[in-house]
Formats: sequence, C-alpha cells, structure tokens
Amino acid sequence: MSKESLFAISLFPYLGFLWFLTRSRQTPKMALVGFYLLLVFVIVTIPAGIYAKVAYGQELANVDWLHGSAESFLTLSNIFVVLGFQQALQKAKTANKTDPS
Repeated sequence: MSKESLFAISLFPYLGFLWFLTRSRQTPKMALVGFYLLLVFVIVTIPAGIYAKVAYGQELANVDWLHGSAESFLTLSNIFVVLGFQQALQKAKTANKTDPS
C-alpha cells in the first residue's frame, strides 16, 4: 500500500475520533479547536506537497520554506491542544479547592 493511500485511509478514523470528541461535550473547547486545526494542517500539506513536486521536482520535506510553513499548522494545533487541557486542569484544581466536600 502506498503512503498516499495510507494517509487517505487514516483520515476516516481521525474524523470518527473528532466526531466522538465533539459529541461528548467533555473536551475543553481550546483543545477541540486544536484537534480540528490538525485537519487544517492536512488540508494545507496536500497542496503544498503537490506544489513542491510541480514547482521544484522535490518531495515536500526537501523544500524547507514550504515544509516549514505547512508544519507551522501542526505546531499551532499542538499548542491549542496543550493549552486547552492545561486550562481544564487549572479549572479543575480551582474547583476542587473551593469545594471542600
């Protein structure tokens, strides 16, 4: 199986993950935004890879400025996920301190 096919197939479980995560309504909003930003990363990476191949005759990983630009969406996604869960943990700690039972 080619890496492109595997990449395309892997989107379906991730979309299912997002569906369940959204439906549960228990995920911190900022973290949920981060998980959705991962889809933005995928959407940006595909045309960037095509452009790298057409314009430079190279894989995306070999065109530094283009690869770095696409990867910035992955970094942004990770930041949102971490900050979202960090806020939720802080909120839970505060709630536990104010509730003596």
